[in-house]
Amino acid sequence: MRNARTLKATSDRIITMTVAVKNNNKTPLVVPPALRRRAGFKSGQELEIKASGGVITILPKLPSADDEYTPQERRAIDAGIATSEKDYKEGRSYGPFKTHEKFIAALHQEAGKLRKKK
Repeated sequence: MRNARTLKATSDRIITMTVAVKNNNKTPLVVPPALRRRAGFKSGQELEIKASGGVITILPKLPSADDEYTPQERRAIDAGIATSEKDYKEGRSYGPFKTHEKFIAALHQEAGKLRKKK
């Protein structure tokens, strides 16, 4: 491996680091710790590696939407969305409004209805 060198880009915030390594069949390709730190990768973090047109891209693996919620939470969210879509199809929705003044007027009108019910 050659010595690492740091290149400073035109912006003070963007700093790239280039490291030359020799690729052979006996040794796996290893990303040096300094580059992993610079990229912000944490130990044990899942990474997504893509290769295209002679370029290898390594990105942090993002969680899917299914990983963010428990099955019970996902069912509740899906039920809320289904209810909202049903209300919209049955005409129980407001807008779109052409101006913000019309939007605010509609809010005041609905608030007035709620005050009368109490």
